Amino acid sequence: MIVIPHIPDPDVEPAIALGAQLGAGTLLLVISVVIHAAGILAATRFLGLEDRSLRAHRLDIRAFGLLVSIAICLFALHFIEIGLFAGFYLAVGALRDLESALYFSASAYSTLGQPDLDFPDDWRLLGAVEGLVGFVLIGWSTAVFITDMTKVLREEEEKGEREAGSRE
Repeated sequence: MIVIPHIPDPDVEPAIALGAQLGAGTLLLVISVVIHAAGILAATRFLGLEDRSLRAHRLDIRAFGLLVSIAICLFALHFIEIGLFAGFYLAVGALRDLESALYFSASAYSTLGQPDLDFPDDWRLLGAVEGLVGFVLIGWSTAVFITDMTKVLREEEEKGEREAGSRE
């Protein structure tokens, strides 16, 4: 048996590594959103923080799925916006590879801070602007999510009232 040593292709290996990171990140995002949504609903009920009128009505699986879908869509929008900045950094030559550009962009967008990458001084102000953009858009997404969550809960309340009225 002849054993051929694996010689990494410098163009393929980073793409596989980036794909694995993005795939794992997507899977972890979906799982995190579902856990977070279920945890928030459970804590709200356990601590008695929901409206009295909502306590009698349970949030059904359709409404839960809708809230999770909204959260995933909002995350997708943020990933697209991070990708926009990362693509720009690559196009102007500020960063040399996609993984570094995405890492830098996500760090700036989320206001985590700028990672220690060899980022040119000519573009560092744009990194700060991206942080401001991310801060505002994350806040906007939070407001939209809260508004949508309130609508879904109100619809569930009204549905419960209609069902209670039809039983009388």
